[in-house]
Amino acid sequence: MAKILAVVSLHREAVGGGAPIFIAPNEKNLQDTAFLLEKILDASAHDLKNGSIILVNHR
Repeated sequence: MAKILAVVSLHREAVGGGAPIFIAPNEKNLQDTAFLLEKILDASAHDLKNGSIILVNHR
């Protein structure tokens, strides 16, 4: 079962829920933050193409 570990987004108002949320000020910071979290959490990053990226553990 997959579990969302974190959300990185450009839009504070568009995200919510139980996972940690990281708000990025721009696209570069969005990508950089998601990349670092992907490595730290040993997770997969999935770009939702709406200004948000989710980090998921598929184990």
